[in-house]
Amino acid sequence: MRASQVLILIPARFASTRFPGKPLQKILDKSLIERVYSGCLSKVPISSLVIEVAVVTDDQRIESAVKKFGGNVCRVDDPVETGSERIALAFNRFFKNKSYDLVINVQGDEPLIQFEDLLKMCTNHLRSDFDIFTLVRKQLGSSEDYNDPNKVKVALSSFTDGHARAIYFSRAKIPYNRDDVEGRPNYWHSHVGIYSYLPASLEKFIKLPKGVCESLEKLEQLRALEHGLTIAAVETENTYIGVDSPGDILKVEGVLNVK
Repeated sequence: MRASQVLILIPARFASTRFPGKPLQKILDKSLIERVYSGCLSKVPISSLVIEVAVVTDDQRIESAVKKFGGNVCRVDDPVETGSERIALAFNRFFKNKSYDLVINVQGDEPLIQFEDLLKMCTNHLRSDFDIFTLVRKQLGSSEDYNDPNKVKVALSSFTDGHARAIYFSRAKIPYNRDDVEGRPNYWHSHVGIYSYLPASLEKFIKLPKGVCESLEKLEQLRALEHGLTIAAVETENTYIGVDSPGDILKVEGVLNVK
């Protein structure tokens, strides 16, 4: 039986408005981009999967750093608005001639990524007919977290066979508990930095125009839902902290020091 072919692409820009040079910032003994890259690698061979990982960047400094730690890297210097567009260009230019079953977008600011979650996502995606898969985690924080527009929530169907269908993503608290049913409902946090695509779905997605909901919420995944692409989610219990500012480096180091 043929092993499934999975391509993991990590978009990484140097010119971040809020945190310039972010991918090269040190987190303990490794750069941010090296931590993301190493988190995408399996420590043991998996007979059912062949996984290739590459960083996609527009900057020579990041390219050199990735090559220095032994990683694969490719250049896409085109001016694009999103990481999804950058990986789609990389896929078409450098990888399309190979028969990949999945293309996974792992944002270059997710230093706590766990390979076990990628494996769970791949396994579920490969046995389903969904266009896109992502990771979600139960909201375990305070009520302020539920109302924080920077913490993206997702409304899900019931979990079946290890995954659930994503109904809607929002910065608002969803679903709304209108009748104040006793007990707090399960609010799900969307890890927007990790998405698995069928190759054809990725190519279709980046050609779609922005929809009304995406324009309002500023959430790229709503473009897929508005145009009829299907998204499913698997649950993770691991802690994820995306690095958006220098202060987030200290938060990630705090988690790593506990492990």
